[in-house]
Amino acid sequence: MSTFRIKFLVVFLFAILSGETVMAQQNANQILRAVYLKSQKAKDYSVLANIKVDMPFIRMLPIDAKIYFKQKDKFKVESKSIAIVPRQGFDQSSKMLADTNSFTAIMQGNELINGTLTNIINIIPLSDTSDLILGKLWIDNKQNVVLKSQLTTKSNGTILMEYTYGAQLLYGLPDKMIFSVDVKKFKIPKSVSGDINNSSTETPDKTKDPKKGKIYITLTNYQINKGVPDTIFKK
Repeated sequence: MSTFRIKFLVVFLFAILSGETVMAQQNANQILRAVYLKSQKAKDYSVLANIKVDMPFIRMLPIDAKIYFKQKDKFKVESKSIAIVPRQGFDQSSKMLADTNSFTAIMQGNELINGTLTNIINIIPLSDTSDLILGKLWIDNKQNVVLKSQLTTKSNGTILMEYTYGAQLLYGLPDKMIFSVDVKKFKIPKSVSGDINNSSTETPDKTKDPKKGKIYITLTNYQINKGVPDTIFKK
């Protein structure tokens, strides 16, 4: 084969691969954009939350709370008890996806989650000042919702979130959420963390990973786009 033909073949293959990469990135951005637009349907909401915490050396009864949200970034949790609610699961995705120029999206493949085929998309921030180091989303692109996400952050380590949807699927709002967190890096309220080692007299379960913890949140009685006054967030 002549040198010219070899060079032509190399250039041709490079063009194909480059084209596929661009197409994959465009598809990833389109999927993320659809998820973001769906999340914007809920301009504000309030919802009742039942929170269960399963962390090493912390024994807490289930907690009831009320969560308020208002675009763009107003968020508040009201509870008579101490509520551990990772904010990342409620507005991190929409804030992260708001500006497609602030990150690079890469399609990684597909995965079945409870019978639903998802697209796996990695998100790499372009700014060194971002708290997010790396994001990984498992997206149902038929319903335009995130079924699972993994966020690696500077402030809270790696947080894995799983979402179950029901009555509020139209708005992309979940009925259930499960957070898996790195206990050593996750920011626990001081009033809780001060009693971590004294809150239980039981012998630690050695079968559990002492570095991992889970938070289960069940959400009911959504009030969406009813108007949440700004004074709620100033109390």
